[in-house]
Amino acid sequence: MGKDKVRNKEGLTEEQFLDSYDAGKYERPSVTVDMLVFTVTDEEKENYRKLPEKVLRLLMIKRGDHPSIGQWALPGGFIKMDESLHEGALRELKEETNIDNIYMEQLYTWGDVGRDPRTRVISVAYISLLDSKTLQIKASDDADDAKWFTVSSKVYQEQRTVTENGYVVEKLNRLSLTSDEETLSAVVKTIITVEGKIIKVDSEVVESQGIAFDHPKIIQYAIERLRNKIEYTNIAFNLMPEKFTLTELQQVYEVILDTELLKANFRRKISDMVIETDEYTKDAGHRPSKLFRYNTEWMGNI
Repeated sequence: MGKDKVRNKEGLTEEQFLDSYDAGKYERPSVTVDMLVFTVTDEEKENYRKLPEKVLRLLMIKRGDHPSIGQWALPGGFIKMDESLHEGALRELKEETNIDNIYMEQLYTWGDVGRDPRTRVISVAYISLLDSKTLQIKASDDADDAKWFTVSSKVYQEQRTVTENGYVVEKLNRLSLTSDEETLSAVVKTIITVEGKIIKVDSEVVESQGIAFDHPKIIQYAIERLRNKIEYTNIAFNLMPEKFTLTELQQVYEVILDTELLKANFRRKISDMVIETDEYTKDAGHRPSKLFRYNTEWMGNI
């Protein structure tokens, strides 16, 4: 039987049902996208004989209108009715920062009631890790400025409580975003509740200086997700040029994971992910190093 012959309890075919459907029957929240664009760059070298330290940076835009005017936020905006989430994310990123046509992955959906003072807003976050040397950042649309901030997240307080069926862990993370001109900060509380096989994770912004909306906890979540993904995917290679040294690659891993890695263990871990070339670095001030490239045949756990 064709779908035009199937009728519902009111005796309507699908065509008749759709013709009479009232889209205003249910409340419709607004949908936005927020983009977390990370990069790893070199700090300024004080001594040309030493390799520069690497830092993790996040792209932020300065809001040019209410609410949170003058504060810094993730690039993003409202989705149009005739575009997909991904299309809307790429459009907003282009409009606000001049970044175009980059690879992004959907990260998480944020839908707490009251997260935006304008109306009920559900936001879908996207994450990208890329080489910023290829980009020309320029603020436009409703953004007053667009800038890379050096970002760090540290756990400064942690408490574990045993319960009847499991345990609860409360962590306070101090988030810091710095540029040449200013420093933004926030404290994000994460509560992990374990009851048997069920794990529940909640987070809230305890305090925030200069960061708009609930974006501190979105940033905190993205950093934790990034640290997890770098352990089992090839995402770190998005930051690397075509040819690189193993020391440079290790520095990228270390700055994202925020920990020092043993050289031998690291090289054993990534041995299948890289291919040795017959070329060497030519930088002045230190010994030449062998150059490698990414092994496109590596699949890992992707």
